Amino acid sequence: MADGGGGGSGSGRAAPGPGAAAALRRWEQLRRRAAAAAPWARGLLAAAAGLGFFYVVLRVPLRLRDGLAAVTVFLSTLTPKFYFALTVTSSFISGLIFVFEWWHFRKYGTSFIEQVSVSHLRPLIGGAENSPPAPVAFSANSGENETNRQNMPECKVWRNPLNLFRGAEYSRYMWVTGKEPLTYYDMNLSAQDHQNFFTCDTDALRPSDTVMQKAWRERNPQARIKAAYQALELNNDCATAYVLLAEEEATTIVDAEKYFKQALKAGETIYRRSQNCHSQSPQHEAQLRRDTNVLVYVKRRLAMCARKLGRIREAVKMMRDLMKEFPLLSMLNIHENLLEALLELQAYADVQAVLAKYDDISLPKSAAICYTAALLKARAVSERFSPETASKRGLSTAEINAVEAIHRAVEFNPHVPKYLLEMKSLVLPPEHILKRGDSEAVAYAFFHLQHWKRIEGALNLLHCTWEGTFRMIPYPLEKGHLFYPYPSCTETADRELLPTFHEVSVYPQKELPFFIHFTAGLCSFSAMLALLTHQFPELMVIFAKAVLRVLWPVSAPSVLASS
Repeated sequence: MADGGGGGSGSGRAAPGPGAAAALRRWEQLRRRAAAAAPWARGLLAAAAGLGFFYVVLRVPLRLRDGLAAVTVFLSTLTPKFYFALTVTSSFISGLIFVFEWWHFRKYGTSFIEQVSVSHLRPLIGGAENSPPAPVAFSANSGENETNRQNMPECKVWRNPLNLFRGAEYSRYMWVTGKEPLTYYDMNLSAQDHQNFFTCDTDALRPSDTVMQKAWRERNPQARIKAAYQALELNNDCATAYVLLAEEEATTIVDAEKYFKQALKAGETIYRRSQNCHSQSPQHEAQLRRDTNVLVYVKRRLAMCARKLGRIREAVKMMRDLMKEFPLLSMLNIHENLLEALLELQAYADVQAVLAKYDDISLPKSAAICYTAALLKARAVSERFSPETASKRGLSTAEINAVEAIHRAVEFNPHVPKYLLEMKSLVLPPEHILKRGDSEAVAYAFFHLQHWKRIEGALNLLHCTWEGTFRMIPYPLEKGHLFYPYPSCTETADRELLPTFHEVSVYPQKELPFFIHFTAGLCSFSAMLALLTHQFPELMVIFAKAVLRVLWPVSAPSVLASS
């Protein structure tokens, strides 16, 4: 019974001992006290949280203020040598940036800093949709109609009507000066012209023409000349082989003329043969076009040889006959060769007759047409023209016509007057020109400067009036007065056509970017500070401390006053 009772009492709750009862009493007292103090604890916790929040918010400004005070103390202990070194270093760095900016602007026409900013920062600020349109690329393909040209003026590259001879003129210049007068881009365009003019699909039928087809694609002049001799070994009447030798192997105009006469004899025979069978198939028509191109090219170059050798009347007759025989080839601009030869003969009535025929609004204008028309009108009044007299009595009708003609010419190509007035030096004209560009101005002035000099007072009248055009048209890129707006892509094309040693004329003159002005001012200002610090070190230290007082009026005075 005793064991069974022991088991039952073990399954029930045991009575707490004296130590456990005391612990329970203490815990109950603490609980009551905490419950009574809960509102005060919550207030303290809220106050602590608020202080913590203000500390987090004000931590950065407090640290910044401490940092500014530390910087102020540091700067107040610096010697004048430090300020001098600082200003010299900043002047040197800003000077390097200015030189680089200027070089980049002269080479590419844009500010490097501005270009990088626009490229990388504008997308970040959401300004990509307002980016300027891409510049118009120049092309050597056929022109577009007048409506498209009004909307987007193209920079079309044309064959220079008065281009020189490779061997007799360009190569001689390179031998004497050591400078390459033709760019690779220009010569590559000529190679394309030769392939278009002097080759066709039927060349495979004649071995000599097959050799010449490869010769026009050769880059090495000696390889082209060697191929021309190979073609003559296969066919002694290969006209295009004689053309290549006349252009590149002949070292004088006399030798070039001999080769062209052989080419003319062979070309006329082939041309008559092609005429008889051109209607048989499309291949024969293509062959006739090729033989026509060869014949016209040879006759034109023969006329240019006669002009260069002083047989000017013979040259004029050859050009007139060529224009009558092939009237549809006006795109070759043979009339410009004729105008130059007639001016050399001083046959001004004949020049006026040619202008009346070709100075038409439907035809592509050229500097030769516009400036020759201005020269004829200036000739009528230039001998008696005086700016002082004209300002007193006013301009006569003839003088007004001359001035308007000069304005018209300058608006078409604004680069020409500086060459005619010898404000810029001339170089050999390229084989291709860009109308309204610097390359066309070089080509025109190279051959026509002597004609302007021959007429007394013509250059004086040009000098007095040509700058007025720019006042009449203040924004030529946006509007045109007599012609369509001036193309913005001329500078890019002219740099490809003209040699690197020639300073390309740029119109309109681009304004210097802001960052060039900024870096130039920064460099000048820091250089001036460096000079003043070197000459007056104590005064510049006082000036630096005064600047610190202005920048940090709270923390600086106490620190600087103690120093």
